[in-house]
Amino acid sequence: MSFTLAIVGRPNVGKSTLFNRLVGKKLALVDDQPGVTRDLREGEARLGDLRFTVIDTAGLEEATDDSLQGRMRRLTERAVEMADICLFMIDARTGVTPTDMVFAEILRKKSAHVILAANKGEGSAADAGVIEAYSLGLGEPIRLSAEHGEGLNDLYSQLMPLADQYAEAAQSDAPEVDISLEEDSEHEDDVAPIPTAAKPLQIAVVGRPNAGKSTLINKIIGEDRLLTGPEAGITRDAISLRTEWSGTPVRIFDTAGMRKKAKVQDKVEKLSVSDGLRAVKFAEVVVVLLDAAIPFEQQDLRIADLAEREGRAVVVAVNKWDVEDEKQQKLRDLKEAFTRLLPQLRGAPLITVSAKTGRGLERLHEAIMRAYDVWNRRVPTSQLNRWLVGMLEQHPPPAPQGKRIKLRYMTQAKTRPPGFVVMCSHPDKIPESYSRYLVNGLREDFDMPGTPIRLFMRGQGDKNPYKGKKKSTPSRLRKHLKGRNADF
Repeated sequence: MSFTLAIVGRPNVGKSTLFNRLVGKKLALVDDQPGVTRDLREGEARLGDLRFTVIDTAGLEEATDDSLQGRMRRLTERAVEMADICLFMIDARTGVTPTDMVFAEILRKKSAHVILAANKGEGSAADAGVIEAYSLGLGEPIRLSAEHGEGLNDLYSQLMPLADQYAEAAQSDAPEVDISLEEDSEHEDDVAPIPTAAKPLQIAVVGRPNAGKSTLINKIIGEDRLLTGPEAGITRDAISLRTEWSGTPVRIFDTAGMRKKAKVQDKVEKLSVSDGLRAVKFAEVVVVLLDAAIPFEQQDLRIADLAEREGRAVVVAVNKWDVEDEKQQKLRDLKEAFTRLLPQLRGAPLITVSAKTGRGLERLHEAIMRAYDVWNRRVPTSQLNRWLVGMLEQHPPPAPQGKRIKLRYMTQAKTRPPGFVVMCSHPDKIPESYSRYLVNGLREDFDMPGTPIRLFMRGQGDKNPYKGKKKSTPSRLRKHLKGRNADF
């Protein structure tokens, strides 16, 4: 990347729409109501032959206190200081507001390069607003339509001369960028790949609103990068941040809090939850964060079950442990509830942490690395079949309707998560309870606690090439021989 461009402006002027157009993907949530964006989101932008990092910011508010709007404003001001160039957007249809005047003055002081853009500039209704933009004293405004892609050539013309100034600096210190949330492909490696700077370990932190997800991630990366506070539901986008955690390169996804489906009525919240679900699909390890005061509520169980069904390695972390009084008794109760309520994650690590003080983060890192290792584990076929013989001797499969089921052969078909195939007769008649017996045995005997295990029963079929031809073949042969005898 040659430079960093921060898009700033009042709420609902079209910053996220332009951000999505520049990155070529719908990474940022977009809606008609103001204030949808709250955190900083970075993306890899393309405009003609320019390649740069673009930052979508929260709408600039006039609040300067510790309210949610005040904290959003401070985060946006920080993005202005981080960026090489600021693109200040106003709404051409609304015209210049007193708030725009205030922020234009702030940008003049804080940013070396400010480009003014009058968005929603399509049609004659925007003419007056574009002319009025000159009064901000930031030079000639670009007439833009982020929704329709108009005016991007003018933006390119203003960025091009500045891009050369930052090209050399980008070689040594390029900002990290977000990546699209697409479902990852299965890996078939025999050994768990070691996370590297090029391919960091992907971790998604999920949970109910106000469980402390953003606070936990801020503590891990060592800076207040994500917006936090006592209000529930602050995070809306699935924001990814890249860092090195105890020597391990990681990319951590902060997701919106997930409430019960019946309670999610707001359109923006629906988009936020959907974005979080995509982050779970993309992650390799999912940290389900619980609130120590109200752990294992119905929604927590649903979220953990979702991660298991998606086939991701799961670590359960109980936050706000620093305010817990009866720690030993509480921990015993948590482990009992975990075993009883989430049998499908039997053996998954349960870690107590305090996102506020940072206690327990090293144990959380160790648990994540163990879960990642198990998720990538491969068992040799010879060991599997010796194990299968022992399991059959200990508990042979049932014989439904008098038909004896033979389990002939077993192999591991894939990892991430571990998947096993058993070749057998009558696979459709094997009860679910017997499959669970085998899965639990795999967990215990091959040290695979907590990770999702997929077990597939397949019939070998009849390999006789003459099946179904027994009647026709002899009759054709008799006719052939009869014809030859007639020649004599």
